[in-house]
Amino acid sequence: MEKVVVTGGLGFIGSNFIHQIIQSSDHTRVTNLDYGKSGSAANLRALRRHPRYRLVKRDISNPRTCKKISKNTDYIVNFAAETHVDRSIANPGPFLRSNLVGFYNLLEACRKLDLQKLVHVSTDEVYGSIDSGSFSERSPLNPSSPYSATKAAADMLARAWHETYKVPVVIVRCTNNFGPYQHPEKFIPKAILRSLKKMKIPLYGGGRQIRDWTYVEDFCDGISRVLKKGASGEIYNFSSGNEFTNRQVAERIIRRLGVPETGVVDVDDRPGHDFRYSISSAKTRQQLGWQPRHSFDEALGRTVDWYINNSSWWKPLASAKVLSSTPWKESE
Repeated sequence: MEKVVVTGGLGFIGSNFIHQIIQSSDHTRVTNLDYGKSGSAANLRALRRHPRYRLVKRDISNPRTCKKISKNTDYIVNFAAETHVDRSIANPGPFLRSNLVGFYNLLEACRKLDLQKLVHVSTDEVYGSIDSGSFSERSPLNPSSPYSATKAAADMLARAWHETYKVPVVIVRCTNNFGPYQHPEKFIPKAILRSLKKMKIPLYGGGRQIRDWTYVEDFCDGISRVLKKGASGEIYNFSSGNEFTNRQVAERIIRRLGVPETGVVDVDDRPGHDFRYSISSAKTRQQLGWQPRHSFDEALGRTVDWYINNSSWWKPLASAKVLSSTPWKESE
């Protein structure tokens, strides 16, 4: 029976990945290492008594925890990270501890293990902004925020530990994910929830920024392919070709909800805001046979419906501070 350790599995993408891997396999055991502060236990409430799922409430920043949890496992998928750019601007310290020091501890724990593969989940934000064209896996890193800087630094550690110590690590970088269980502080759920509350959707600097959106189930499919087919030491980009301005996404949400009176409001742009992210997934599609299965509008509709039907999940999280129009100005 395959044993998989998932770090940060109470978070958005991690919890979706665990749901998917448990449902798609009848022989995989999953241990979820998560300290429970950034993620939500409610994300995996349905699996609490599942015989092939176990939650360990510990912190990746503790090296002893990493050594203990990594023993006798076949695969590790590292989602553990602080991820919200606005919060990293307000207080970068937790991002350094989790995204960099925590991942270092995990790499060190893997140095002498007979591990099949360590998949490190990074982000397209490490490349920085691009006016035209798309970044490839060979493009230089140029992070702009404390969040993306810590992720880029972790990627460099991954490459070094593979080259120096032969740790079988693979890096995956994806465009903006969206879907069920995403924290209300992120753009799409915040736009949905503010609309439901008859509040205007805040657009930083007029909402002209461009992002490529990937439905979380499609990215989780990609991570599963990396576990099976990905080569150690490689980097794989995941993109869906759904490039829209933030204003266009907000307008789609308003139309889907049927609340034209909600509208949008322009607010101050956040510091160091990248204008456009775009990465090529040609290598991933060719070598792993991956491609997204959901169109943007279909996936957005499913996401809107999920938040409408799961108010008991998001209401404890959607505080006034979380739904703030300029969260980077909020004190910690």
